Amino acid sequence: MTAAVVGVAQATLADQRPNIIIIYTDDQGYGDCSLLNPESKFKTPNIDRIGQQGIVFTDGHCSNTVCTPSRYGLLTGRYSWRTRLKQGVLNSDDEPLIANDRSTIATLLKRNGYNTGMVGKWHLGMTFNEDGSKILDGPLQKGFNYFWGIPASMNFGYCAWYDMDFAKVAPRMMTYKKPNKIAVSDYRIIPPYEKPGASKKSIKVAEDFEDIMVLERFTEKAVQWIGKVHKDDKPFFLYLPLTSPHKPVVPQERFRGKSEAGAYGDFMIETDFWIGQLMKALEERGIYDNTMIIFSSDNGPERTWSKRIKLHGHVSNRTLRDGKRSLYDGGHRVPFFISWPKKIQGGQTFGKPVNQLDIFATLAEVVGDKVKSDEAEDSFSFAQLFEGKMPQPRKAMIHQSMTGQFAIREGKWKLIMPNRANQKMELYDLENDLAEQRNLLDKHPEIVAGLKAKMIKIIDGGKTREECSSANDVPMNLSWK
Repeated sequence: MTAAVVGVAQATLADQRPNIIIIYTDDQGYGDCSLLNPESKFKTPNIDRIGQQGIVFTDGHCSNTVCTPSRYGLLTGRYSWRTRLKQGVLNSDDEPLIANDRSTIATLLKRNGYNTGMVGKWHLGMTFNEDGSKILDGPLQKGFNYFWGIPASMNFGYCAWYDMDFAKVAPRMMTYKKPNKIAVSDYRIIPPYEKPGASKKSIKVAEDFEDIMVLERFTEKAVQWIGKVHKDDKPFFLYLPLTSPHKPVVPQERFRGKSEAGAYGDFMIETDFWIGQLMKALEERGIYDNTMIIFSSDNGPERTWSKRIKLHGHVSNRTLRDGKRSLYDGGHRVPFFISWPKKIQGGQTFGKPVNQLDIFATLAEVVGDKVKSDEAEDSFSFAQLFEGKMPQPRKAMIHQSMTGQFAIREGKWKLIMPNRANQKMELYDLENDLAEQRNLLDKHPEIVAGLKAKMIKIIDGGKTREECSSANDVPMNLSWK
C-alpha cells in the first residue's frame, strides 16, 4: 500500500508536547481488529478509531515473536538478543532484562519533563523480597514514576496486584493452571488457592487475585492515574500493556456471546471496550486531541488461531503465514496505529516497513530531544510523517523467533536463516508473495549474499545505527556465518 500523508499544523513537533499513551495488547494477530480485517467475526470500533483518526502502518512489526523480547525492544529501541536473552522469555522473578543504566522510553520522556506511568503486565523480569510482597527491581527503576500491575503473564508466578513496589495482598498462596470452561485449549487462574506445600501448585498467587478482573482493573487504575496527573504543568506518558487476548481467554459475563468467534472474539470485544473507556476518559478531561495514542501488539496470534478458522471462520493472522513464535510474518507483523488529532490528519496509511523499535527515536524527535550514541541502537524515527513528509527508508530490520532463529527484512525482500543442520535458507518477495509461499532462494543469489552480509554486520556490530558506540552485552554465536 502506498503512503498517503498530510500534515495539519505548522508548529514544530516539540511545540505540541502531546501526552503519550502506548497501548500494547498481548498475542493479538494482524487480523484481530476489524479495521485490518473486513471479514473479522467481531468488531473493534475503538481500536479502529485510533487508526481511522491517524496513521495505519500496514507493514508494522514487533521486534520479536514472543512477550519478553518484544517488550524489551519496544521500551529500549534495541534488539533483545543483544542482551543475555538469546531465545524464549523470562520468568516473572528472573533478573530484570533492562539494566538500570539502560535508557527506556520512560527515561527519555522523563528527562524531557513528562510524568511517566505504567499500568499493566511487565514481563521483563523483577526481583522481589522473600515473600513476594515487595518489588526490589522493576518498572520504578526503569524510568517510571508510577506502576500498578502484574509481574508477567498469568501462567507464571507471581500473580498479585502490585501498587508501586508493594502488593497489598502478597502472593503467599499457591495454585496451578485450572481448566477453562469458557475457551478451548485454555486455562484459568481462579480460587480456590492453597497454602504452600501442596503438590502441583506451581504458581504463587495472592488470595484476592482473579484472572477475569485484570482488564477492568488495569483500565480503572490507568484512568485514575491520568486523572491525577493531567492537571500538572507537564504532559504525561502512560505505558499500558494489556494481558489480552493472551491466555487465559476470560471475557466477563457481559461480553460473552457478543462475537461470532467464540470466547476469543468476545475477549477482543471486551479489550476494545476498555480501550474505549480510556479514550472516553481523555475526552471528558479535554485532553484527547493533544494525546498521541500508539496502539500495537507484542507478537502474532497464539497457535489456537488455526482452531478459530475451523470453528468460526475467523482468521487471526489475516493473509499472513503462521503466528506467535514464528519467523514468518504472521509472527511479527501486527496491528500498528498512531493517532494524535491535534497534529495528525486521520485516514492515512503508510505501507513501508516500520518497527516498534522505532518508537523510541520517533518520540525523541517529537519532544525535541536527540537519541544518544549509547541508547536505542536499533531505532529510526518516522516522525516526519507527522509533518506531512516522507521519512528516509528504514534500514534493514532483523526478525527473531522464539527459538532464536533469525531473518532479515529490507524493502520487499526477506531472508530467513536456518536454525538447524538440515534446514535451508528461504528468500521471499513480500511485495508479490505476502503469504510467503514461494521460496526464491535459488533465483536471486546476489540478493541472498547481500542480505546475509548485512545481517551479520548488524547482529555482530552491536547496533544498526552507525553513529552508536555500543556493543552487544553478550556476543552472538551464529552457526550459519
